[in-house]
Amino acid sequence: MAAPVDPEKLALAGASDNKIVQEEKVSGDNVSSGDSTAKVEVDDKSSTKETAEVNTRAVGSEQPPSGGYRLYRARFAGITGLFFLNMVAAMAWPWFGPISNNTAAEFGFTLDQVNWLGIVVACIYLPTAMFIPIVVSKWGIRRCCEIGGVALLLASWIRYAGTASSLSPTGAYVLIFFGQVFAAVAQPIYQVLGPKYSETWFDLQGRTTATMVIAISNPIGGALGQLISPLVGNTRRSILVLGILGTAVTPFVLLVGRAPPTPPTYAASKPSLSLGSLIYAMIGKPKSTESAMSLRERIDFAIITLVFGSLVGASAAFAVLTAQLFEPMGYSADQSGFMGACLLLTGIVAAIITAPLFDRVFTHHLALTSKIFVPIATIGWFSLIWAIKPGNLAGLFVIMTIIGVASITMLPVALELACEVTRNPDGSSAILWATGNLLGVIFVLAQQALRAGPEADPPLHMRRASIFNGAWVAAAAITIFLLKGEQTRKQLDEEKRKEVQFREPNAAPAETAATNASENV
Repeated sequence: MAAPVDPEKLALAGASDNKIVQEEKVSGDNVSSGDSTAKVEVDDKSSTKETAEVNTRAVGSEQPPSGGYRLYRARFAGITGLFFLNMVAAMAWPWFGPISNNTAAEFGFTLDQVNWLGIVVACIYLPTAMFIPIVVSKWGIRRCCEIGGVALLLASWIRYAGTASSLSPTGAYVLIFFGQVFAAVAQPIYQVLGPKYSETWFDLQGRTTATMVIAISNPIGGALGQLISPLVGNTRRSILVLGILGTAVTPFVLLVGRAPPTPPTYAASKPSLSLGSLIYAMIGKPKSTESAMSLRERIDFAIITLVFGSLVGASAAFAVLTAQLFEPMGYSADQSGFMGACLLLTGIVAAIITAPLFDRVFTHHLALTSKIFVPIATIGWFSLIWAIKPGNLAGLFVIMTIIGVASITMLPVALELACEVTRNPDGSSAILWATGNLLGVIFVLAQQALRAGPEADPPLHMRRASIFNGAWVAAAAITIFLLKGEQTRKQLDEEKRKEVQFREPNAAPAETAATNASENV
């Protein structure tokens, strides 16, 4: 049952313009969430059973805003900014993968030291990701992006300072390493913010697509990093190019707004739940009815986290170890980079095609989609055990395409499905991405240890590393068949939208109202 409504609010609702969704052009600087976000009152002392808590939450207690939910054109500026910021921030992780051997020779580093230039990104990622929901809840999306912009600038030029020819190998490594540390602060900010931004600014017909755009910008950056780093000259020039890109993208922070004056959906009107509330809900001790999760939802989130983390970890390790996997088998640095880029770019194309379908056609079938695509990706990773061999370039490109299409398509699906079962976009996103990076570190360290010795045939091959990678992914992927994935958040949003239509029967459909917006540009 909805809570009693103030008669004055009913009067305002009756005088509204009978539109559910209306496009309005606003600038990022004029957007705020203070006066427009509906507040939820929760009795933390309730002793209601878990299932009753979930049902209470599902009913909802707020009236939709008078005049209906709204969309704003500023959301496109913000998503453009996040796309480019996330793309450039992602380049630091795989940048040294295709040029690892050249970097080691030019600076006098060991291969393990070069690998740590990628591993450190994942290590710093973990604590940073856990702090992002706290920053968002206190200071908003915009301030969080500004912190990432400063980190990008520092990373760019501290890293480049390490390329000075007068430095010893140790001095150069320390500066390049600390440059990567600051890059590691920037990367999780723009990744974790994706689902929260899409929920805050987009409606049901655009939320998955918005999450997809931000999510795929990270692998796009990874693909570009793998393509650019071996093509721009020697390692010193390569690091300079990375610094220039990081500096050039920083002003895009100004495009990202905090929150729209009127929310686009019921979920967007809710105040952000903390990461702590999600953790308590996962152990069966929710701090409020809003954060409560049923046992089925907790199991589903655990499955999503394991599978998502394993696929992201496998891809991250592959990006770092690309050259070391392929060059012992006779492939060049350029060919290694092209194979890594093939995995990412084919997946990006597939995600661009499929995300709008998940928003408008298969909108209630995210769990079923996962049960189809995850096994396909697993087969691809497992087949690399036999496929990485001399003279198999064409076959490797086919496998890279299969892995890319199946894995990267799952990025927005998994992120949105986690939001559905937790109703906590920034908290669930932080846990998913942190898990992926943690497993990425484990994968890199384990596969490094499994590298064959110089006396092997061929020397330094990584066949055992491929077996480890394929076996882990396969074991994790089996759990996907236990996923139920009920989309509770979407159900709540649809109920609230119907409530608006019932209250304002002449209201225009969301798509029509958005298309026919009459505000002047």
